[in-house]
Amino acid sequence: MELRDFIVTPIIILLVYTVAYILRSSVTDSVTRPYFFPALTAKILGALALGFIYQFYYSGGDTYNFHSYGSRHIWEAFMEDPAAGFKLLFGDGSNELGIYKYSSKIAFFHDRQSFMVIRIAAVFDLLTFSSYSATAVLFSIISFIGLWMLFVAFYELKPELHRWIAIATLFIPSVVFWGSGLLKDTITLACLGIATLLTKRIFIDKRFNIVQALLLLLCFYIIFSIKKYILLSYLPALMIWVYATTLAKVRSTAFKVLMLPFVIIIAAVSGYFTIAQVGKDDPRYALEQIGNTAKITAYDIAYLTGHDAGSTYSLGELDGSFSGLLKLAPQAINVSLFRPYIWEVRNPLMLMSAVESITLLALTIFVIFKRAATLFATLLNPHIIYCMVFSLTFAFAVGVSTFNFGTLSRYKIPLLPFYALALIFIYYENKETKLDEFESTE
Repeated sequence: MELRDFIVTPIIILLVYTVAYILRSSVTDSVTRPYFFPALTAKILGALALGFIYQFYYSGGDTYNFHSYGSRHIWEAFMEDPAAGFKLLFGDGSNELGIYKYSSKIAFFHDRQSFMVIRIAAVFDLLTFSSYSATAVLFSIISFIGLWMLFVAFYELKPELHRWIAIATLFIPSVVFWGSGLLKDTITLACLGIATLLTKRIFIDKRFNIVQALLLLLCFYIIFSIKKYILLSYLPALMIWVYATTLAKVRSTAFKVLMLPFVIIIAAVSGYFTIAQVGKDDPRYALEQIGNTAKITAYDIAYLTGHDAGSTYSLGELDGSFSGLLKLAPQAINVSLFRPYIWEVRNPLMLMSAVESITLLALTIFVIFKRAATLFATLLNPHIIYCMVFSLTFAFAVGVSTFNFGTLSRYKIPLLPFYALALIFIYYENKETKLDEFESTE
């Protein structure tokens, strides 16, 4: 913490609340309004808490590397030589004439994924005088916008479940904590929420808007630039959501049955094409290399770069093949959703993750037990399919390629809101809901 943090951060927070107060009436209704400022406050506190933990518990880490050894040097370039600052911010990552003085100090200058986050932080630094805490607060606002849009998307589908949807999208503790600070996860999480609402608007509600379409493409580009593997799990689920929702609107049951195989084929082909396109840009994510990439990443996080992030775990030996990964799918999904168990806790942050995991396991068992008779029919709901396909696919992806509970607790946050939403929609599908309270708030 520096003196500038104590001066600039309160000013930025005051400005954020002022703008939020002005905009609140245009982005909320009488039902959603009570969640707006509590959710915003939770994100800001999450960002500040994350910075505090990284400074005083971890004594450094990615968030400080992105700032102190990243965006701070771009900010210094703007202060000393604006031309060099623009080259750093908008350049192609090469050491052009006049920028080596600054680029040589940037830890992730040649890491395209990390440097994308540094560029975003550098833009915020221009507004915060390179105050870490103030910049982290602005990152939390980006996350809040994305998760609020995710909340709105599902609130519009089931407004009577507003309280449960708010908890799932806005108030899961680890999502608030790990998804608020100056990290890659904050940006990608926000983009997932924004993309979900925009997809609903454009393809499900049939309210096409060129600005929304461009914003949707921008979200895909940002996720692709920062964490490609998220896109590998997300885009196929998104396509299935659109296809399944379109099919669900058909009234003829016979026609639905006839069209279902075609929808499955189209979704599968679209998913394969998406994965193939990502693989073209980065060979590590090509189908034939995914198994080996997962193996290298898992062992690197477990024993090298993530060694100090928490306790390691193992699902068995990875042989570098995709078929070898698939064999570990049940264990990988289990570790992402329901571990660490209480007896595996080694530090305070793992305890938070363990409590969440136990809660999620208990809710899963409860929902399955309560809806066992209609579970299969319930899973045909397009919105449940979307949440389940993404959350389980992503749980498999991060579970099999992390091998470290500390790192996993951060990497898995994108799946948690979607899995929680799936449980909520399964439980309340075809169930009489009490609308008295909801109607009284209108």
